Amino acid sequence: MKSYQILLTFLTLTHLVVAKPNKSDGGFISLFDGKTLDGWTQRNGTATYKVVDNTIVGTTAKGSPNSFLCTNKLYGNFELHFEVKVHDSLNSGVQIRSQSKGGTPDGRVNGPQVEIEACCESGYSYGEAAGGWMTPKDMLKPHKHFKKGKWNSYRVIAEGARIQTWINGTQISDLVDEEKLKTHPKGFIGLQVHGVGKRGPFDVAWRNIKIREIK
Repeated sequence: MKSYQILLTFLTLTHLVVAKPNKSDGGFISLFDGKTLDGWTQRNGTATYKVVDNTIVGTTAKGSPNSFLCTNKLYGNFELHFEVKVHDSLNSGVQIRSQSKGGTPDGRVNGPQVEIEACCESGYSYGEAAGGWMTPKDMLKPHKHFKKGKWNSYRVIAEGARIQTWINGTQISDLVDEEKLKTHPKGFIGLQVHGVGKRGPFDVAWRNIKIREIK
């Protein structure tokens, strides 16, 4: 083997050894390895969650209440990024700083939720089993930044009593509420498949889920 080929082989092997594929630039850590649901636990409901082509696909089940696939780790202050694509007839969301009653998988999931739907309310904050809309009604302004039938990128920053959200690079909400958020200072991240009664099946898919904790 020629000397330059030996050098190239050495550099390639060295790169493979030091590479850290599970950690992104800027301190972000991947919450989904693209292959398994390791680090996640399903809570409530009977919707199914499967890994398909490097995505997490949640599919509705007839008669099921809301279902949630939740991180085992709890988070307080953080910046969360993810991409999502949802069926036009399905309501969904991502829970942040959420809890389950009694701390068990069967306990009712409750806490702030960042809305996902092919409609004008995407990106606003909803209190799942926690009093309904957290975003004041006069701030629920219709928008068209969520693209139907396509992948949409979300950015969420939760710090103290403030939750900020962006969809496809446009800021949707900047919520500050000391009273409502003091009951949920820390909790899991949860991927919601909303109950649909006897309709469906409908699905929602997530990918590129990553988080950076804010100290």
